[in-house]
Amino acid sequence: MSSSLAFRRRISLNQGWRFSRSEANRDGLVYDVRSDTPPRDRVQVLKPWILPTANDLISDCSKHYSIPTQPAPGNNISFVQLGFNDSSWERVTVPQDWAIKGPFYVGDGKPVMGGMGRLPIQGVAWYRRTLDIPQADIDGNKTIYLDVDGAMSYSMVWLNGYVIGGWPYGSTSYRLDLTPHIRPGNLNQLAIRLDNPVQSSRWYPGAGLYRSIWLTTVQQVHVPLWGQYVSSRNISKQSATVDIRLQLKNKAKTDEEVAVETEIFELDVSGRPGGKVLSSHLIPVKLRTGNTAVVNTSLVITNPKLWGPPPTQQPNLYVASTRLSINGQTVDTYETQFGIRSLKFDPDNGLFVNGERIRIQGVNEHHDLGALGVAFNHRAAERKLEILRELGANAIRCAHNIPATEFLQLADRMGFLVIDESVGNEVSEQTTGTSGAATARWLCSIVREEDDLGSRPCTASKNAARPDVPFAGSLDMINLNYQGEGIRDTPAYEGLQGITTKPSYGDFHRVYPDKLILSSETSASLSTRGSYFFPLTREISAPVLDTRPDGGGNASLRAISDYSLYTTPFGASPDKVFAKQDEAFPYVAGEFVWSGFDYLGEPTPYYSARSLYFGIVDLAGFKKDRFWLYQSRWRPEVRTAHILPHWSWGSEREGQVTPVHIFSAADEAQLFVNGRDHGRKRKQEGEYRFRYDDVLYSPGELRVLTWKDGKEWANETVVTVGNEHGLRLEVDRGKIKGDGLDLAFITAKVVDANARVVPIAENNIVFSVEGGGAEIVATDNGDPYSFGPFPSKERKAFSGLALAIIKAVNTTGETITVKAESKGLRGTRLELKIV
Repeated sequence: MSSSLAFRRRISLNQGWRFSRSEANRDGLVYDVRSDTPPRDRVQVLKPWILPTANDLISDCSKHYSIPTQPAPGNNISFVQLGFNDSSWERVTVPQDWAIKGPFYVGDGKPVMGGMGRLPIQGVAWYRRTLDIPQADIDGNKTIYLDVDGAMSYSMVWLNGYVIGGWPYGSTSYRLDLTPHIRPGNLNQLAIRLDNPVQSSRWYPGAGLYRSIWLTTVQQVHVPLWGQYVSSRNISKQSATVDIRLQLKNKAKTDEEVAVETEIFELDVSGRPGGKVLSSHLIPVKLRTGNTAVVNTSLVITNPKLWGPPPTQQPNLYVASTRLSINGQTVDTYETQFGIRSLKFDPDNGLFVNGERIRIQGVNEHHDLGALGVAFNHRAAERKLEILRELGANAIRCAHNIPATEFLQLADRMGFLVIDESVGNEVSEQTTGTSGAATARWLCSIVREEDDLGSRPCTASKNAARPDVPFAGSLDMINLNYQGEGIRDTPAYEGLQGITTKPSYGDFHRVYPDKLILSSETSASLSTRGSYFFPLTREISAPVLDTRPDGGGNASLRAISDYSLYTTPFGASPDKVFAKQDEAFPYVAGEFVWSGFDYLGEPTPYYSARSLYFGIVDLAGFKKDRFWLYQSRWRPEVRTAHILPHWSWGSEREGQVTPVHIFSAADEAQLFVNGRDHGRKRKQEGEYRFRYDDVLYSPGELRVLTWKDGKEWANETVVTVGNEHGLRLEVDRGKIKGDGLDLAFITAKVVDANARVVPIAENNIVFSVEGGGAEIVATDNGDPYSFGPFPSKERKAFSGLALAIIKAVNTTGETITVKAESKGLRGTRLELKIV
């Protein structure tokens, strides 16, 4: 670390950690006694020493927690001492998810079952690293903070043998003041303990220090964490008022006269400040010792570049850079990125962004990144958003925990609207009458205390509360899960256990005419990429039922038909959702589909699998057929005619009914099977696909012609392919950075002699990489029932595809070579530039 510190400095602590995990509690410490911990008389509880970490977030000082006067438990254990020899511990870099490398728990009666992804998330882990803090970093009474962006879970932190604090909830970040226990000019021992219980989540929670760790050094007078809040009002194309609320903290022993100045810059496409837009006058502030103060500034920007979702708007961004000075000398700077946009929540016409009605075309997203687990990676998150943007999505609902800050910044830069979760999702209080409504109002009061400008409505998602239940009326807007399109309300779902709800958009709109209505979860369709089972249901929506011949599932393969007609018992196909929303147009603001990508855990209905079936895109990032059904609705300008299923069946299907469906924004289609005309069809009201349900299979060719508004639209052909002959590699980008963080996502395709993908191929593929310090980070194939460890360099193709994720470490200006080989097939290679 450099000793020349002028004011604020933020240093990454992601490197240099030693890590050790045990499934047993080997140190006798707990945050608090739980049902899965030893009795209280056999453990040492640290909760009283951890709770004061939250004091800075509690505005009522009378409710602050006091640090106990007696020494904290654990201060004398060896893991927190500088002299402990951790050389046998694993060297790791964070963000890290210790569980993602596996191995998977396969079968029944395992510590972690399908609901949590069958990966070893459980246990107590210790992370240790030293900090070399020069004397100059403490001279002048500076303050040094530890910022933890995410630790799963029950984290507790020691510095030089002293408990500093911690945070039990694994999905939020927190800050600790290290200053009182730092030994400047000497090595300082940092130790972090995590404790992940089993049965702690309904889906895969991940494990470890899974987001970044920072060391932030500031002067005694500074802007605290999240101390600047930027909002905008009076927005038009001609001008906008930007309001900046700045919190100042004085940890010095004397009162200080502080001058505050804020400059606003445009952000360029790379996210760096560009031209200066304007600046405020110097604002003098009398800041008393030990106190905080709030400074409010308003600036008017002429001809503002507004933020809005593409394609009709652009996600323009600004940055507010604030400087604090004392006697003309800068003591701190603080930056906040923001966009200028107006939102109008119209109960009759939906959401308006900058005066334009924007139909929400959203998806729900969990925080894992597939084969990488929950360890945040910028490129992996960016790739996910790029695929969703291609789909036509313009909004993300973060389900159901706080996302990484970097994810929100990506969403801002790429133009995605975001619901950063609400105060509840499908909570039991929604059906408990007035008591549940009171709880909702109390939670909303906390939201309004934090956001006293009222810039965000407070809501909770309801899957059971009907319009006449008080819970719904206690919220600012109506978020419905599955109720809008109806739950178990059609003949295909008769006899299934659970609530039955008729389509309810209209009922809610009549009871709450002053509240915006939004579907926070829709569909819950189930499918496995490239899998098709027969016979196919004739319904437009049906539950997966292995007991029915046309039930859509195959229990032995743990796979579900990719025709996009099958759902959970409470769900609905995209077709049914579209129809009910069109009936309710325009007062329903839109939808968030459950879900955009498959995620680890919650593998309904086959809990012997590792990951779920809800995604429009599978766990590896490969598109299911449903992708083109949503794209045809969300991006009607895209000229596609997607045909399903594949047409490469064995002789056992010859002469058998094999329905052919076409997903397209066209309004007319004509199908030819081996040249035979199967008729020209026109979509009727409430229809969103072309169905040819009586086609008999024979090898050869499917060809479809489509028209829109009487004009030719898109044509497509699917043919019967030959046997597996070789491999083909494709990469998402031809260049990556050699910083060990950037990633290349490489798709291996099993192809026939004519380079066409073999859609039923399951060949084992071995990946290798040469040159440039390159490494294979993980592999996957998108199969929910695949239990090969993610770090493996071998992966069985699934429906003809497999994925390898590559990084390069400490390299620039080189070319690496990625190879893929499979026994009996022609291998292939691909070159990748490192910049």
